[in-house]
Parts: sequence; structure tokens; C-alpha cells
Amino acid sequence: MTGWLTWKESILNTPNHAAMSEDIMKFDEDDAVKFIRGTLPNSVNERYSDDEILYVIDTIWDWYEKNGYLSLDAEVTDDELLDEDKLVAYVKKEIKNDNEMMMDPEDVGLIVKGELQYEESIDNSF
Repeated sequence: MTGWLTWKESILNTPNHAAMSEDIMKFDEDDAVKFIRGTLPNSVNERYSDDEILYVIDTIWDWYEKNGYLSLDAEVTDDELLDEDKLVAYVKKEIKNDNEMMMDPEDVGLIVKGELQYEESIDNSF
């Protein structure tokens, strides 16, 4: 897959990357893929490469950016908590619009849930 930056690369290419939250920088894509694979049924794991799972991760972080979750001054209130259904719908739509990416919509939901569990695990470990 070429032509797209990972979420981490896009953050590092911004002028204020040094001020980015430490929580975001704890995120490790390789660890995330391993963690996500551990949450998926074997049949789903066998269908997708690491690059395809990374594409889902990058799409999630694209949604975060578009919805202000990566803003340095963002303070999320109870009313603004992550809407998992909207996130999953966004990721499914983006994958459907990508002519090179073929993923079962149910699998996309499982991968998104695994990624969210990974985020929670790194939040709880520090």
C-alpha cells in the first residue's frame, strides 16, 4: 500500500508534533497489530495481512483527527465520548470507497473493536 501516510507519520509531519500528547505517542502500530490479532477469530486473522489491519488503524486515527480528538487543546466531555458506532460506520465507508481494499464489513467492526481495546490497554498500563 503506497500513497498514504500512517497516522503517526502525519502527526510527525505537523509543525506542532513535539507538543503532541504523550498518550498518543505511546501507541505502537506493530504492538497494535499483534494485540488486534489476539482479539480476532482465526478465520478473520487468516483473511487479512498486517498492512490491511494497519489500514484500518490509520482510518480510525483519520476519523479521530477529523472529529477533533487529536487536537492539543481537546477536552472531551461526557457528551463527546467516542461513538463507536459512528467510528465503525466511518471505517466501513472509507474501506468501501477504497478500490484496492476488500474487507468484510463484519470483520472491520471486529478489527475496530480490537484497536479500541488496544488503546484502552495502553491507557491502563501507564
